[in-house]
Amino acid sequence: MKKLILLLLVVFAQQSRAASPYDNPDTLVVARDGTGQFRNVADAIEVCRAFMDYHKVIFVKCGTYKEKLIIPQWLQNIEILGEDRDRTVITFDDHANIRTAEFPNGIGTFRTYTVRCDGSDITFRNITIENNSARLGQAVAIHTDGDRLRFIGCRLLGHQDTVYTGRAGTRILFSECYIEGTTDFIFGPSTAWFEKCHIHCKADSYITAASTPADQAFGYVFNECRITAADNVTKLYLGRPWRDYGYTLFMRCSLPAVIRPEGWHHWQKEREATARYCEYQNTGAGASPSTRVAWSRQLTDKEARAVTMANVFKKADVWLP
Repeated sequence: MKKLILLLLVVFAQQSRAASPYDNPDTLVVARDGTGQFRNVADAIEVCRAFMDYHKVIFVKCGTYKEKLIIPQWLQNIEILGEDRDRTVITFDDHANIRTAEFPNGIGTFRTYTVRCDGSDITFRNITIENNSARLGQAVAIHTDGDRLRFIGCRLLGHQDTVYTGRAGTRILFSECYIEGTTDFIFGPSTAWFEKCHIHCKADSYITAASTPADQAFGYVFNECRITAADNVTKLYLGRPWRDYGYTLFMRCSLPAVIRPEGWHHWQKEREATARYCEYQNTGAGASPSTRVAWSRQLTDKEARAVTMANVFKKADVWLP
């Protein structure tokens, strides 16, 4: 009897190890037309092994994927790669004022995401993530909670609150991305570096709303980015602090004429004492150091040299994406 039980345990263990044909480093293919292994991105995410120590690509073919997608915290080393940035779209349409039986006063900002990334060491490349709800309230396209995240060559589309970098102490790179929205459409407490991104503003409002903790040296750094505005826009602020100690730096960026001469808004008067708002060598008609609010700063050359990706992303570990 004992030998039989042992034999059954061995067989079960072997079957368990081979239970998923997807548990390997190969690429998974997602296609709405059925030509891939999966028709939805969520289904491909579901078969990925927890805490993988190898890089796994989920290749998403052109198509519109209406999904409310969560990358769980036990996943890592996954890359979601679109076939074509403009024609590979993950979309949903929740907004904060949707009422349900569970939330009769509205579901609130933080349940509106199209994609929520709780896992770390995740890359999104060459893909569009969109919240296409009507302008009826806050509507998040991408909500990040994981650390060491990369968005490379992506489009992030929405209105109010498009990009929520949701956890203090986490680090995110946005490289050569297109990001658009209306009010506070890049907001949260994370440390994020925006490299050569195109930031497009669709309404008179505020681009950023950082809530950087006091003990966090850096919040949002925009380097060599291009800021543009829709034809109907006449006045824009670079940012306002969602919480005390909010940190935002625009350096070597191109700023349009519709940027308010004062540049920044305090949100609440007392936050002028703690907000860390800086600029360095910006260009364009909206770059106007002499008219900026007194509680913002222009960095010196020496200070700017210290703002490197290595320093901004420095923690107990070293991350150079």
